[in-house]
Amino acid sequence: MLGEYRITGRRAAEISASVERGVATGALPPGHALPPLRELADRLGVNPNTVAAAYRLLRERGVIETAGRRGSRVRARPVSTPRDQIRVEVPAGARDLSTGDPDPRLLPALAPAFAEAARAADARPVLYGQEPLDAGFARLARAAFAADGVPAGPLAATSGSLDAVERVLAAHLRPGDALAVEDPGWGSLLDLVPALGLRPLPVAVDDEGPLPGEVRRALAEGARAVVLTCRAQNPTGAAVSAARARELREVLAAHPEVLLVEDDHGHGIVAPPPHPLAGATTHWAFVRSVAKAYGPDLRVAAVTGDPVTLDRLRGRQRLGPGWVSLLLQRAVAALWQAGTPDLAEVARAYDERREALIRALAARGVEARGVGGLNVWVPVPDETRAVSALLQAGWGTAPGARFRLGAPPGVRITVSPLSPDDFEPLADAVAEAVRPSRGVRYD
Repeated sequence: MLGEYRITGRRAAEISASVERGVATGALPPGHALPPLRELADRLGVNPNTVAAAYRLLRERGVIETAGRRGSRVRARPVSTPRDQIRVEVPAGARDLSTGDPDPRLLPALAPAFAEAARAADARPVLYGQEPLDAGFARLARAAFAADGVPAGPLAATSGSLDAVERVLAAHLRPGDALAVEDPGWGSLLDLVPALGLRPLPVAVDDEGPLPGEVRRALAEGARAVVLTCRAQNPTGAAVSAARARELREVLAAHPEVLLVEDDHGHGIVAPPPHPLAGATTHWAFVRSVAKAYGPDLRVAAVTGDPVTLDRLRGRQRLGPGWVSLLLQRAVAALWQAGTPDLAEVARAYDERREALIRALAARGVEARGVGGLNVWVPVPDETRAVSALLQAGWGTAPGARFRLGAPPGVRITVSPLSPDDFEPLADAVAEAVRPSRGVRYD
C-alpha cells in the first residue's frame, strides 16, 4: 500500500511528522491510502488511539482526508498550493481579462472619505477596549440589510468576505465535516475548504443560482453547512432569483441544523436586489463586502447572522486582530453616506459590457453565461487550448480550473477593462479558441 516508505514513531506527533515527511518527499503521493488505524498501531506497537490522534493532526493540517470506509488518504492537492497559482502569464501587449478586478475608473475617490475618518480619529483616538464597531458604519449596514430583506441580527465587521466566511465556518464546523459549495465557484473559498480540513460537496449552478436538487443531495450526503453567493456569482455571474430562493428555502427548512452562509459580494455592482435565504436555518450568516464597489484594498465586510454565530465570530476575532480598523469603517461609512460612487451607474456600466460581450459571442454561436457582475463564463471543450489560443490572439483569460471541482471546463472573462471597440475582436478570438481542434491523423 505504501511501497517502500515506512511510517515511524511512538507518539502522535512523531507519527504525523513521519507522514508529513513522506508527503514532502513524494514517497507518499497525492491520493495514496494510509494504513487503517489498527493495522498501523499493530505495526508500530502503539495504542490505536495514538494513531487516531496522529491522523487527526494530519487532517487538521490539511495533509490527509478521511472519507468513511475508503479510509484516510493523502490529499489530492496540498492546501499550500492555492488556486491563484493556476493562472496565465499575460505577455506585454496583451489585454489581461483574467483578474476579476473592478474598473478603477468606476471606484470612488478615497481621499475625502479618509480625511473625514482621520478627523474623527484625531478628535477621539481609538484605544484598546473600545467598541469594535463604528456607530455610523453599523447604522448604515443595518439599514441596508433591512432594506434587502435580511433578518435582523447582531452585526460585526471583518477584513473582507473570506475572513468572515472562514470565521463563521470555524465557529461551527470541525475537520472532516462536509460542506456544500458552488461548482464552479469562488477559487479562494475552494482553497479555504481543505485548509480548514473540511470536505467539499460540489453543487452545480445555473443562472438562477445553486440547483435545489443538488443542494438536497449534498445535505443528504451529510453536508453540515452550505455556502452560496446571492448575486454576481464568481465565476459564472449567476444570481439567486426569487423563485429559486423559495425553492432553496424549502430545501434548507428540512435541515434546520445546517449552517447557511450567504456571500453578497456583488452589492453595489449589480442592480437587482438579493433574495436572501437567511433565517431558513437556525444558524446563518449574511456577508457583504465592499471590495468590488469601493475597491479591494478596503478590507471591510459587514456581517450579520444569528446571535450564536455572531457571538462566536466576535469572540474569536477578539483573540486575533481584535477588531477591524475603525478608520476603515468610518471611511466606508462616509462613502455610503455620500452616495459615492453612484452605484446604479456602476451596475449599469458593468451590465452594458457583460451583455455586449454575451451578444457578440451568441452571434458567433458561442454559449456564454453571466446575468450580473464583472465576469462572463464561457464553456469550452479544452481549457488549455482555449486559454493558449486566446493568449496568442492577445487576450488573457482565467482558466476554469481555478474555479472548478467537478464542473465541465470553461474560461472566465472579466469585462471590467473592456471598451466598445473590444467586443467584436474579442468575440472573434473566443469563437476561434472554442472551435474543436482540427487534428491530423497519422497512419
